Amino acid sequence: MKISALLVAFILLLQTVSVAQSKTFILIHGAWHGAWCWKKVVPLLESNGNRVLAIDLPGHGEDKTPVATVTLDNYVQKVVDVAKTQTGPVILVGHSMAGVVIAQAAEVLGHEKVAKLVFLDAFMPKDGESVFALAGKAEALNKAAGNVASGPSLTESLILSADQKTSMIKPDNATQLFYHDCTTADVAFAKAHLGWQSMACLGTPVHVTDARYGVIPKVYILCTQAKDLDKSRLTDNVPVQKKYTLASSHSPFFSMPEKLVAILQEL
Repeated sequence: MKISALLVAFILLLQTVSVAQSKTFILIHGAWHGAWCWKKVVPLLESNGNRVLAIDLPGHGEDKTPVATVTLDNYVQKVVDVAKTQTGPVILVGHSMAGVVIAQAAEVLGHEKVAKLVFLDAFMPKDGESVFALAGKAEALNKAAGNVASGPSLTESLILSADQKTSMIKPDNATQLFYHDCTTADVAFAKAHLGWQSMACLGTPVHVTDARYGVIPKVYILCTQAKDLDKSRLTDNVPVQKKYTLASSHSPFFSMPEKLVAILQEL
């Protein structure tokens, strides 16, 4: 009887520890992508007992909002709405363009709801900065340091709509820009799912404060082999709690999901 009681107590203790260690991750994709890009990451994080939500921003993936009408506020509201459906604090993980999205969402939600912000090779803004502004800053800093990228630039790889409100990536350039270390199958999958991107979302600056966005712990994961844009000089744009590096392309969720998840699980 005593042994059974001890066994039950031990099981309850393990369950309590497991719940305490589990986290709620909200994964937000970058420009031209969708929730589909996290297909390898979600089951790995869930297998560690976490709750994981990979969402489509408006106009992406399964969300059929007309792309030309989408604004940064629409993106932010989607993240805020999803976060509010969750019990307890959440960790927002933003890839690339979504760094700006999670920054503005964190300003709205506050530190009571957002436990941590994770910038995955992402644009990490100060108040008043947009994706375009941060890209320009990175390019200027890289040029000043003598770091000139080879191959077609992201700007040269854009296909603009007639009204210039949306853009698509040239298929022939997508592999080198985003997926050069990914398998042939993953590249084919990604190219088949890439969509149009609202340009307004990239040009709209965030409005964030030290009192809300500023106090939320931030982590930066730099993809050191990314060819879309070297963001190494943006990792200090805002104070961060910790920096990690992955020797991957801009798409570690495809090329090294286990290593990416190991970092996320450590948070």
